[in-house]
Amino acid sequence: MKLSSKMDRCRLSPMRKFNPYADAAKARGIKIYHLNIGQPDVATPKAYYEALANYADPVLSYAPSSGINEYVDSVRRYFKRIGVELERSEVLPTMGGSEALQMTIATLLDDGDEIVIPEPFYPNYHTSITLAGATIRPIPTYVEEGYFYADKARVEACINENTRAILMTSPGNPTGNVLSREELQLMLSIAKEHNLFIICDEVYREFVYDSDDLVSALQYEEYKDNVIVIDSVSKRFSACGARVGVVISKNKEFMSQVMKWAQCRLATPSVDQLASAALYDLDPSYFDEVKKEYCLRRDTCIAGLQAIPGVKCRTPRGAFYVMAALPVEDADDFQMWLLNEFDDNGETILFACGEPFYGTPGRGKNEIRIAYTINAPDIKRAMEILKIALEKYNNR
Repeated sequence: MKLSSKMDRCRLSPMRKFNPYADAAKARGIKIYHLNIGQPDVATPKAYYEALANYADPVLSYAPSSGINEYVDSVRRYFKRIGVELERSEVLPTMGGSEALQMTIATLLDDGDEIVIPEPFYPNYHTSITLAGATIRPIPTYVEEGYFYADKARVEACINENTRAILMTSPGNPTGNVLSREELQLMLSIAKEHNLFIICDEVYREFVYDSDDLVSALQYEEYKDNVIVIDSVSKRFSACGARVGVVISKNKEFMSQVMKWAQCRLATPSVDQLASAALYDLDPSYFDEVKKEYCLRRDTCIAGLQAIPGVKCRTPRGAFYVMAALPVEDADDFQMWLLNEFDDNGETILFACGEPFYGTPGRGKNEIRIAYTINAPDIKRAMEILKIALEKYNNR
């Protein structure tokens, strides 16, 4: 029996593909430090659970495909605090930021279309784009340049007659790169000049470590017809299991079309929308301690990496990831060895291998992405293990 050729061109997530080997190592009694996935261990705010506990409708019914007003309005209030006025029709609840992305890609792209994305990028973009029949045109970036890409000539070199959109993440996953207001406006202006949509993945908006200024592409009213914003409660409020996100755009034609997908999948879960509404209404001071904690984790991680001979990395300015080039030829092979053949006092580490974060063939093979979402002492120990493991691996 034949399966989809589009799905055949997709890859397993580098964040999750080694899980069976990690489970086998745990079954042998090995402790694993999980650096592979952006699952914060910061406590989810109590407001979420209080809202769940207070849910008392006698029937757990479908939500409207357009979302529950309580949640939609909480998102609108959040954006109003940063100077963005939104109508209910411009906010569509989704099952996490991942579905928001899938819906957006499916609405914008046809077979043969191209989308411009700075690399390295979040690997799951590749799956959604491939299933739409489109391809990624990567903007190459480099650690030596701080993963810089907001240059008109560099971006326009990737635009052609097949280009339909630009997709970017700021703060960036996996690089931690953060666009300045001027760089963001430049990217928006390029999209408008070339009559392209620009998808702005802003799920890490609060996690910028050199500023308290919340920046969104929605703040630039003159580009409103081009901008689509992807957002989520997962990272912002340490509520990954809620699976509640949102796609936002002032482009009426886009929002009308994306509703077809929303109705096809029926609805975002009712209870999680109501509980997530309580998260968006938290006082912004909630993020003060959270950012301080992630700064500590980042600094611990970078100090550990910089102490390892041959490792190349850049201090992230946002989000909670770092890309690092290791003194190995193949990070996949190194990871398999870490899980199957190595331990240090009964402990090892799991990261995300770098090659799937790139669209350019051959790039990222010796790179890894580390998520510094575990506590600082565990990060310090994980970096010690990485240093010991690299020495043993290269001296085999």
